[in-house]
Amino acid sequence: MASALEDPVLIRPFRGHRAAVTGVAFNADAAGLATSSLDRFLMVWKLKTQCRAYKFAGHMEAVTSVQFSPDGQLLASASQDRTVRLWIPCIHGESSVLKGHTASVRSVSFSHDGHFLVSSSNDKSIKIWSVHRQRLLFSLFQHTHWVRYAEFSPDGRLIASCSEDKSVKIWDTRNKTCIDSFLDYEGFANFVDFNPSGTCIASAGSNHTVKLWDIRMNKLLQHYKVHRAGVNCVSFHPSGNYLITASTDGTLKILDLLEGRLIYTLHGHKGPVFSVAFSKDGEKFASGGADAQVLLWKTNFDSFDYKEVLKHHIRRTHIDDPPHLLDIYPRSPHLHDEKLQSVEVNPTFDVTNTQTLDPPVIEISSSSSFSTLDDVSSEDLQYTPASVLAPSSKRKSENESESAVHNVDKPTGISPSLGNALEHIVEQLDVLTLTISILEQRLTLTEDKLKDCLENQKKMLLQGSQEE
Repeated sequence: MASALEDPVLIRPFRGHRAAVTGVAFNADAAGLATSSLDRFLMVWKLKTQCRAYKFAGHMEAVTSVQFSPDGQLLASASQDRTVRLWIPCIHGESSVLKGHTASVRSVSFSHDGHFLVSSSNDKSIKIWSVHRQRLLFSLFQHTHWVRYAEFSPDGRLIASCSEDKSVKIWDTRNKTCIDSFLDYEGFANFVDFNPSGTCIASAGSNHTVKLWDIRMNKLLQHYKVHRAGVNCVSFHPSGNYLITASTDGTLKILDLLEGRLIYTLHGHKGPVFSVAFSKDGEKFASGGADAQVLLWKTNFDSFDYKEVLKHHIRRTHIDDPPHLLDIYPRSPHLHDEKLQSVEVNPTFDVTNTQTLDPPVIEISSSSSFSTLDDVSSEDLQYTPASVLAPSSKRKSENESESAVHNVDKPTGISPSLGNALEHIVEQLDVLTLTISILEQRLTLTEDKLKDCLENQKKMLLQGSQEE
């Protein structure tokens, strides 16, 4: 536990996409971040100091959503090309295509055990897929307009979905029926998210609102109107105490759910913010926007070891008979200092240059080498490692895969000495990029100090003239 808790800070901006960023997702250990974009690419950012980015090509149109599987072995994406893709996030760029939707796919999300995938679409349907068999299991039809987002509950028994028909629906996955529907006549929800214990959902409203619904008592718990434009995405902190929101008004806001109020407003994106997500440990969060940038933030305001809290929630991933949901109150310890009003966080980074490729980007084209496992028996729905998903591709061993990461820039047929020279150049460029980044930060700090000095001098001169 940290002794002094601080405001959230921007760690760094990532530039690499050429169009709006539509989705952000951390892998399990928060060492990697996946992003989707209207530029038709997925990117995986390695968040180490000398980080690299990997750009995955395969979708024919804009990519609308991305998510890592719980174990980080797979990546799922949804696209306006009407397909869902499953990727092995390695340098081979292997992916398989899941076809079934008849219009743009809006979202994709894994179940918490990694066995299933749920997708939503402009064809007004929600589809549930088997990850292992890469086949459609069943569809849910009751929405009367485009379905914008769908997500599994932590225990996998329920699915929450939201649509432009102005309803948020709760579905039972076992009997494939809609068991509840929340209507909002003022607007529709762009996004829904289950809280970590699975007792309530938060919806991001086109009418500038954020609402928290208790799904056991079917009632509205909290209602926030803190944005000046539509809310596009929300994400619960692993403690369940906080909710972060992303809006078309260009800001991110952090809501304290225990105190029932806004505590932080974060600036940094130039234009609408479309996506936001906390890491699994809650220490970081990332946001993506219309400015084609991905901003990585450090949480700070609730620095706590959430392993025990997550252990408490993990039993929610196993199906058991009701009543099984945890009560919404009391939740985990509440660590931040009480503040009387919302704190504005305005990062000093100049994040307007969206054309600089930063960090170095390695382009990977999809080999589409997964096989569709039609021969697998229906009882074979148990989870299998990612390697089983691609039996037709001649995948290399883990060691070869590791070495391939370093050799990714080497064209075939060049001499080892030239290859080593190229690798050395890439490493030097990494160091150079990092050095420039540090220099930029120091320059910004120097400018800030100079500004403070000038302001202090001005105050002293004014004081002197008043005394005279």
